[in-house]
Amino acid sequence: MPGLFLSRLTLSHVRSHKSARLDLDARPVAIHGPNGAGKTNILEAVSLLSPGRGLRRAAAQDIARRPESLGWKVTALLQSLHQLHEVEIWSEEGAARQTRIDGKPAPQTALGRIARVLWLIPAMDRLWIEGTDGRRRFLDRMTMSFRPDHADASLAYEKAMRERNRLLKDQVRDPHWYIALERQMAEHGAAIHANRIHALEQLGAAQAEAQTAFPVAELDLIATEGEIPDTPADLAEALAESRFRDLAAGRTLVGPHRADLYGVYAAKGVPARDCSTGEQKALLVSLILANARALARDFGAPPLLLLDEVAAHLDAARRAALYDEICALGAQAWMTGTGPELFAELGDRAQNVNVTETDGISQINERPGP
Repeated sequence: MPGLFLSRLTLSHVRSHKSARLDLDARPVAIHGPNGAGKTNILEAVSLLSPGRGLRRAAAQDIARRPESLGWKVTALLQSLHQLHEVEIWSEEGAARQTRIDGKPAPQTALGRIARVLWLIPAMDRLWIEGTDGRRRFLDRMTMSFRPDHADASLAYEKAMRERNRLLKDQVRDPHWYIALERQMAEHGAAIHANRIHALEQLGAAQAEAQTAFPVAELDLIATEGEIPDTPADLAEALAESRFRDLAAGRTLVGPHRADLYGVYAAKGVPARDCSTGEQKALLVSLILANARALARDFGAPPLLLLDEVAAHLDAARRAALYDEICALGAQAWMTGTGPELFAELGDRAQNVNVTETDGISQINERPGP
């Protein structure tokens, strides 16, 4: 299977990294070092090679190394299927980030057409017990991995909804002001819903077909109240009918932005929110692996996987099983941990990187083995 991996990554003034370069092959990347050394900053840099704001959802000015705050740049050589791309992401003095692919300016959404990037970070461990916003973001990241145009539909929907909400807050009652906006929301909202359903179907199939040490999560898309209209006509009608209620609330109360991701530990029939911390972590790992397997079939290559402190809440047997699945999948997985012993089961199947920090500056040291 043709690959998807980074053969080079360079960082300039990215958080704690003043200047760094990694030359790589397609194997997993095991990054270890003490807490605060700058390991997660490397993963964040890789996450910027996908549409959106990266795994920390940081504003451009927050990524720049301090106290200089002069700007920052991430450059990567990306092997994508049978093509090699040079990707540059940068920001100057806090300005909006810019993207260049193969020397030409490009919108962020174009990144989703040449690469797929998935991540699992410690903040996501609370996915099943936090608010619905986090679960929607998690679902939309997975959805965007299958349908890159999902990002465009989401942006268009959000823009129209913001304008509609402005009318609602201003107590505008003339229906003529709403019709065009609701038509746009209905068109893009129905696409968002259909894309999410497609992603859940892909994940369900990938979990059902795999033999894995991680538990299967049954997923469903539910509305926080009522139902989610699934056609443009039905959503437009629901928005029109909800105007008076929305006027009282000052915001839009119906649509895909009110959806929630519901998960169940299939083997036990227990809602994910009621599972133990370890079980919740295992369910998340299962979903990321299922997403990666489905993408390997759909996109033609497994995605880049960013797994920050992935060993947390995983015992040695599950950790070894995770590494075996990653290697069998053929994914370039970027993993962090505090010590090389956490990656001992990988042996020479991974390339090892040690990260240290002195006086606020991170130093990257490539190592031949664990």
